[in-house]
Amino acid sequence: MEILNNLISNYYYTGAVILFIIGFHTMLYNSNLIKKLIGMNIMDTAVFLLFVSYGYVKGKRAPIIDLSAEGGGYVNPLPMALILTGIVVAVSITAFALALTIRLYDFYGTVDIDEITEIRRRQHEDE
Repeated sequence: MEILNNLISNYYYTGAVILFIIGFHTMLYNSNLIKKLIGMNIMDTAVFLLFVSYGYVKGKRAPIIDLSAEGGGYVNPLPMALILTGIVVAVSITAFALALTIRLYDFYGTVDIDEITEIRRRQHEDE
């Protein structure tokens, strides 16, 4: 019962772990490259959620200086800044991987890794 209460009270972490497991499962058990990229993006999102949830402090304000506001502390802005950088890197890697996937499709006529492996095996046997 205590474990369930901990999971419910830390729902950001629980959600991040569930998303990561879904993405990891998608990357491991699908042979389609597009589905693998989607799984990778789901894993990225899980990591982003985890880092942002670490930086959040309940009851605190956004880190914007307001001289008329009362004291009370701020949310840590560093994880948010790091996540913005991470998002840019993730989008760049996704674009590069999609470009490679298009090239593979043009060359082999498929984006299925098992079929590409079979085509390459047959090519090596013919040589």
